Amino acid sequence: MDLLYWLSRAAEGHAQWTSTFPPYTRHPSLDVSDDRFATVFENYEKLLHGNYPFFHPRYIGQMLKPPHEAAVVAYLSAMLINPNNHSSDGGPVTDRMEREVIDQLAAMFGFDTHIGHLTSGGTMANLEALYVARCLHPDRGIAYSTASHYTHERMTKLLDVPGHPVPTDPYGRMDLDALEALLRTGKIGTVVFTLGTTGVGAIDPLAEAMTLRQRYDVRFHVDAAYGGFYTILAGTHDLDPAPWEAIRHCDSVVVDPHKQGLQPYGCGSVLFADPSVAQYYVHDSPYTYFTPADLHLGEISLECSRAGAAAAALWLTLQLFPLTKDGLGEILAANRRAALRLAELLAGSDRLRLHQTPDLDIVTYFPRCTPATLSRIDRACAAMLDAGMHDGADPVFLSLMRLAGDTFAGLHPDVRRDTEVTRVLRSVLMKPESEFYVDELHERLERLVAAA
Repeated sequence: MDLLYWLSRAAEGHAQWTSTFPPYTRHPSLDVSDDRFATVFENYEKLLHGNYPFFHPRYIGQMLKPPHEAAVVAYLSAMLINPNNHSSDGGPVTDRMEREVIDQLAAMFGFDTHIGHLTSGGTMANLEALYVARCLHPDRGIAYSTASHYTHERMTKLLDVPGHPVPTDPYGRMDLDALEALLRTGKIGTVVFTLGTTGVGAIDPLAEAMTLRQRYDVRFHVDAAYGGFYTILAGTHDLDPAPWEAIRHCDSVVVDPHKQGLQPYGCGSVLFADPSVAQYYVHDSPYTYFTPADLHLGEISLECSRAGAAAAALWLTLQLFPLTKDGLGEILAANRRAALRLAELLAGSDRLRLHQTPDLDIVTYFPRCTPATLSRIDRACAAMLDAGMHDGADPVFLSLMRLAGDTFAGLHPDVRRDTEVTRVLRSVLMKPESEFYVDELHERLERLVAAA
């Protein structure tokens, strides 16, 4: 699609809509001359160009990529109105859009009943889920794996709830034997399972854990902020359907449309299977909630003001890329194929070594070193990162993942442990263009490790 055309069309449409209301005089304090704006904007553009090229398939560092053009146009057109989805009066149209996309997300996860809303991101979404967990079990703690997002440890401290890290296997998946030993103590009210850890993209064994839920009377919360949309592909592309299908039996789930859902920051979401948890949110405002009779989104959210433009952008995007295998699933499938292809190439490399087979679209690997020690691998990975990023003629943008020595040794016992931790290279292939670029990318990595 022609982004410039549709951005212009959005601005023109906004001008046409505002012209249907009575004319008024714009206050002169708001006026800015084109000359003055040009001077400031020129410097602003130069500053922006100091960013890394998140749009390019050579950028395989962090979980960063631009939103789809459709989301940009939809966000701009709604942002010019600037609706606030805290109350239905603040965003009468975008409020309905938000409710529709939440219904679509709930259907994707298989929830028969639900209540939920969009958030500014996964951190706030997980905070809300853990807040409800505290309300339901005020005298019991929250368990999460040591590979889960740092959000959970941070939020348990914020909520003054005991947090209990659970060990993982060498692949970064929660150890269910360790979890059950913790559950036997009776100290746990909610367990957080991660489907798509932000480190290596690991999938916790949620389906296998379901028998523990009733046995120990605990709630299950699923942090699928990164991997949640892969529910669409469950059972295809070597994705075991079991953990994704088990989400429908859990109490709450988080997914971030600003990661795999083609949206700009910030757009997260939280959904609860039991609508009655709304009772832990409800509050009164002397000037906000008047219409309609149903609960306003702000009444079931810890956040107050929320951008209606975020709901509008997601709504329009899902009209074009529905939550189906041949909709958004086509994009995710390309990411997955790229990751598996890179893993295959790394497994056959003489210079690089695959750390573990990717569960989603995050690939981890490291240089082959002689002698093979943790400290040499750590230095070699850091050298590759630095050399690739600062090669002005032929850059490639990587990232690092820190691993405990015993975790690393669980997969690579031949490497001598001369330090307690090491770093491996981590590449996030969350742009579908990577599928067309992965062979060239691998060649660049081979040249980079040879030079480093």
